Amino acid sequence: MALTGCSWLLLSATFLNAGAEISITPEPAQPAEGDNVTLVVHGLSGELLAYNWYAGPTLSLTYLMASYIVSTGDETPGPTHTGREAVRPDGSLDIQGVLPGHSGTYILQTLNRQFQTEVGYGYLQVYEILAQPVVMANNTELVERRDTLRLMCSSPSPAEVRWFFNGEALPIAIRLGLSPDGRVLTRHGVRREEAGSYQCEVWNPISVSRSKPTNLTVYFGPERVAILQDSITRTGCTIKVDFNTSLTLWCVSRSCPEPEYVWAFNGRALNNGQDHLNITSMTAAQEGTYTCIAKNTKTLLSGSASVVVKLSAAAVATMIVPVPTKPMEGQDVTLTVQGYPKDLLVYAWYRGPASEPSRLLSQLPSGNWIAGPAHTGREVGFANCSLLVQKLNLTDAGRYTLKTVTLQGKTETLEVELQVARLE
Repeated sequence: MALTGCSWLLLSATFLNAGAEISITPEPAQPAEGDNVTLVVHGLSGELLAYNWYAGPTLSLTYLMASYIVSTGDETPGPTHTGREAVRPDGSLDIQGVLPGHSGTYILQTLNRQFQTEVGYGYLQVYEILAQPVVMANNTELVERRDTLRLMCSSPSPAEVRWFFNGEALPIAIRLGLSPDGRVLTRHGVRREEAGSYQCEVWNPISVSRSKPTNLTVYFGPERVAILQDSITRTGCTIKVDFNTSLTLWCVSRSCPEPEYVWAFNGRALNNGQDHLNITSMTAAQEGTYTCIAKNTKTLLSGSASVVVKLSAAAVATMIVPVPTKPMEGQDVTLTVQGYPKDLLVYAWYRGPASEPSRLLSQLPSGNWIAGPAHTGREVGFANCSLLVQKLNLTDAGRYTLKTVTLQGKTETLEVELQVARLE
């Protein structure tokens, strides 16, 4: 009886259990999409009349791919035939240019001359050439301990996923929650040490692809705000400074981003937005508490540190220092008094010796000063006993005398020689 087409499927047949089992293996064993694959059949026995190939889990016409008549070489395609499949005379199945959709269970059914059938099963896994995945972040700028980090590895393929942090394999620590499929990393209350570059990688046995880096910034601070002098922490200390010398205070902190700085002197804000403060020509008027306030515009947090700056003990002795020390005609000069009496009652400045005709001005207990006979209209007195002489001329050069009287009646007289340079 001749067999044509798939008519033999309708005949009553007996399943043959004796003999070697049929096995099916793909060659190559791990094919990539686009490869040519052969499902090689092993264990065929006896004189066979026909083969049926099924692309599916059961022997059903729904899954029939092709029927093949051995004697004639005729092949009849079935419902699952895609045009890429061909049956060999030895029963093996060739598939040209496999696609991921070719993955699945394959069944070979054979028919011998006794109208007995045998069945063999095989499985084909076609691996994709993986496209580059993308790391998607809920936010790439987060605040430490406040925000939640959520990274997702987006890929159209169901491949395995690996994560990388700063180019190295990411250890799955307790603090980083990994979803069951490995595609989502979650961290509640993100920490600063988790800032950096994140990548995910998808892989299968024949392909691997890594995403571009996604950079994460974690804002924190300011913390440990401190004031430094010459790289030494001075926070909470008293800094002693010699009279008429300079001092630079630096404000440092741990913060991301770099904070904004505000300096204050005795509680009053100074016009200085830098991380350092210069105190030039130290005088008694600059003694007090200096405070640095660091503000983080991202975390909305702030911190501060303070130091006390005083004249050194060596500066207590009263002396007069011109500022600038070598003024030129046309300039202003301040005869600055170092270590003036704290219990001062009155003082007077004289142009030359301490006599009434040469008196420039006097300060009264009320704090106001009055002009003397030698006052030219260019001299101004201050509470710290200093004298300002404005718009110098060459005749202003010479000796100046200061006389002070304390509440206890102690009198002290000091002199200074002022030099005025000629303007060229």
